[in-house]
Parts: sequence; C-alpha cells; structure tokens
Amino acid sequence: MASLTISLIQTALVWEDKASNLQHLETQLASLQGKTQVVVLPELFSTGFSMQTRQLAETMDGPTVQWMQSMARRLQLILTGSLIIEEEGRYYNRLLWVLPTGELGRYDKRHLFAYAGEDRHYQRGTKRLIASANGFKINLQICYDLRFPVWSRQQSVQGQPEYDLLIYVANWPEKRRTAWMQLLQARAIENQCYVIGVNRVGEDGHQIYHSGDSMVIDPLGEILFTKKDEPCIHTISLEKESLQRIREQFPFLKDGDAFELLS
Repeated sequence: MASLTISLIQTALVWEDKASNLQHLETQLASLQGKTQVVVLPELFSTGFSMQTRQLAETMDGPTVQWMQSMARRLQLILTGSLIIEEEGRYYNRLLWVLPTGELGRYDKRHLFAYAGEDRHYQRGTKRLIASANGFKINLQICYDLRFPVWSRQQSVQGQPEYDLLIYVANWPEKRRTAWMQLLQARAIENQCYVIGVNRVGEDGHQIYHSGDSMVIDPLGEILFTKKDEPCIHTISLEKESLQRIREQFPFLKDGDAFELLS
C-alpha cells in the first residue's frame, strides 16, 4: 500500500512582517526539495496570529498566494498553511492546499477564537476540506478547531472512513500546551487516523510564548514525533498499510453514531 512522506516546519514567526517570514520559510523549503511530498506550515505563517486584518489581508491573487504556488511548482511538492485573505470586504483565516501544478484547495477556519477577539475580525468558515495525496485522504483544520471534536469526526463514505490523516496548523500558546497535546492524541484515537499538529515557536507581538510541541500521532494515539521550544523541520513517512491493519483489528468506527453536520 501507499505511503505518504510529509514534512512539518515548526518555526518562529516575525510579527506582522510578511517579507521576513517568507524569506526565512523559502530557505527552509529549499532544503526539502526531493525529500518530501507535503510540507505543513503553521497557522498565519506570514504574519503571526494578528487581528490587523485590514492592514495585512491579501486577495487570492496576492503575493503570498503567488509565493505558495511558486514554491509548490519549483520544489514539486504540496504546500499547506493558513494566511489572512480578504474577499468582498470580509476577512478569513484561510488554509490553502497548494499542488505542484499551482492548483489549490481552501478551508476557512470554522471556530474563531473569541477569547482573543478573532470572531470580531474574521468570518467563520462553513465547509470542511478533505484533500488527497498519494492515496491518503486528508482532513485539514486550523488551531482552535481542535477543541470541537464534532467538526473533525469521521463519517462513513461508501462504508469506508472519510479520511486517513487529520492536520491542524496552529499558533497555540505554551500556557495551554497540555490541552494541545492531549486533544491531538484524542482526535487520533477517536477517528482512527494519523494526526499531525504543526505549531509555531517563540513570542508573538503580544509577548505570548509558543512552545511548538508539533506532533505526529498514529491511529492508536502513540506519539511518533514531538519537539518542544526549538525550531525544527521534521520529515516522516506515514504507512497506509499500518493504518488499515489497525482499523481491521479494532473496527470501532463501525459502532459509531450516524450524524449529519449542519452549517
């Protein structure tokens, strides 16, 4: 069966400085050429978790989207991460899934972090995005979505689980790192899937510290990788055969409740 090689970039972000962040990330991405199929960047990777939407937002044909498409084409990989997008006077924390062809999928963050005022500056999303890569179905979500398990819950598609890998990109503060780590494990166990969480490190513009703790977790909830406090690039291959074996040995998803997600 297929495997999927995926790279996590856990990095510090320069507050509201797109040029510096993109320049730094471009160097990191270049080191992965020919070594990986998918690269995952943190939430709002070009600005940090800023509420300055009017000053920092771009359109879908803006420079950061073009940069993502250029990197994906040049390095022949899939690139994903979120940024601030403006459409028709509304602002979105939008995750893009950019293919080597330059084609892209999009997911707008569903759960906006009212504790920091995100709900006053951004429009919430209404649809999930299930992407695909090398035989894996991938559910793409953003940070605070992690606290709401119904939004990520597996559904059956023609008798099969809807997805194989759940990815969260984040700016998750160190003071709530226990929740981050345990909820990532819970999402893997309850959905019988691989889970990847990619977080930033360092202080943001409000002196809030982020410890990273990016993680790769297997369908049994076992931690395959995690890193605290330091920037890092980690590449790992996920095995579809191992996932299928676990689902066959422990067919718990078949006993789940049928449900429908409503917007």
